[in-house]
Amino acid sequence: MELLSWLQLSSWLEFIAMLLALLYLMLAILQKRACWYAAFVSTALYTFIFWDVSLLMESALQIYYMIMAVYGWWYWHADNEHRPIVRWSLSRHLAIISGIAVLTLVSGTLLHRYTEAALPFLDAFTTWASVITTVMVARKVLENWLYWVVIDAASIVLYLARDLNVTAVLFGLYVVLAAVGYRQWQRQMRTVG
Repeated sequence: MELLSWLQLSSWLEFIAMLLALLYLMLAILQKRACWYAAFVSTALYTFIFWDVSLLMESALQIYYMIMAVYGWWYWHADNEHRPIVRWSLSRHLAIISGIAVLTLVSGTLLHRYTEAALPFLDAFTTWASVITTVMVARKVLENWLYWVVIDAASIVLYLARDLNVTAVLFGLYVVLAAVGYRQWQRQMRTVG
């Protein structure tokens, strides 16, 4: 009974966005180009949802996701199933993590000082980390899934703080599915390589 009343607090728009986001992730794990259609519509809905609860960086991130959905669809178009999954070097990952930290600090500080943004540093972290990691998904970089585990876990805290309960559940599922995605892509790399 408590679950039912909890779900009623969440908007139908958020619920539809969540279903489309799950569809995106499951299709991405399977490397199906159709994942980008679900990503585009889900992120369009989330743009408004996040703006409504003052998660300004998350709202802006959704616009970026829509652009990346078009890019991913285009990039995967020619040879989706035959594009290889790749790995990036440790030094490249260290540079990426450092860049995310600097961008988080600068953006979080600016949001804190000049806006009414909720949880500005956490919002900035999940946004900048997601920007970089989305490129990794589109380019089929294996380690993208490990980044998503961290980003999605941090996002749960962000969404619960703003009473986006359905979205928090979605990101709990994302943590699990990111681990599944990593294993699936790793297994495929071994069979192809």
